[in-house]
Amino acid sequence: MGLESIRQVFAKTSAARRSAFLPYFPIGYPDYETSLDIIEGMARAGVDAFEIGMPFSDPLADGPVIQAATSTALANGVNTRRCLEAVGELRHRGVEQPLLLMGYLNPILSYGVAEFAADARAFGADGLIVPDLPPEETAILSTPCARHDLAMVQFVTPNSDEARIAAADENATGFIYVVSLKGTTGARESVSEGLADLLGRLRGQTDKPLVVGFGIGSPEHARAINGLCDGFIVGSALVNAARIPGDAQRLAEDIMGALVE
Repeated sequence: MGLESIRQVFAKTSAARRSAFLPYFPIGYPDYETSLDIIEGMARAGVDAFEIGMPFSDPLADGPVIQAATSTALANGVNTRRCLEAVGELRHRGVEQPLLLMGYLNPILSYGVAEFAADARAFGADGLIVPDLPPEETAILSTPCARHDLAMVQFVTPNSDEARIAAADENATGFIYVVSLKGTTGARESVSEGLADLLGRLRGQTDKPLVVGFGIGSPEHARAINGLCDGFIVGSALVNAARIPGDAQRLAEDIMGALVE
């Protein structure tokens, strides 16, 4: 568990000459139990790791699909503690893949940073993804994460300059989250045309795994970027698919199939 489990994922997928697939799904959508069933189903489909969404009232990086889903989750009574308990329940159900909690800083501060990191590890989480935590303030989470062997993911975007990329490289553990386009999350018709150039620029400045997010949402997208990056995240497309029972798992299976054809 912890950082080593994330390292093992990228070692495995690199040996298989493919990118790792990390689905995003929020706890509590369309309801608490169903969200766990969906994540468990994707685990059985063989995905490599998970970005576990913690609902928040002001998800600045997320587009309308995830905003609506997390609003539903909040209305269902899901809070930070419930998300941590969900990780424990997923472990109890036999989910072995790395679980990275994705959420915003305010709820973590409200919970208590030291307490949150300790509880996240105790329930079975392997890392944190906090999109509104600027690199200049990383120490507030990186220190407790290091204490509890949790990955602390850092972000870079198409607008990131050399200094910001260097800061992400210095502070990231686990991997660097590469935002593939300008804007919020949400499936697009095609992969960003500038992605290959962005990844090439980053490769010259870091040897950390590069995981692409924003705009990836189909088996065709997975084929297009397979091997170009160390991993990729699919979120909005899976949340959309979850409106029909079984469709999120089927989409995850199709994306996995595209990687091993």
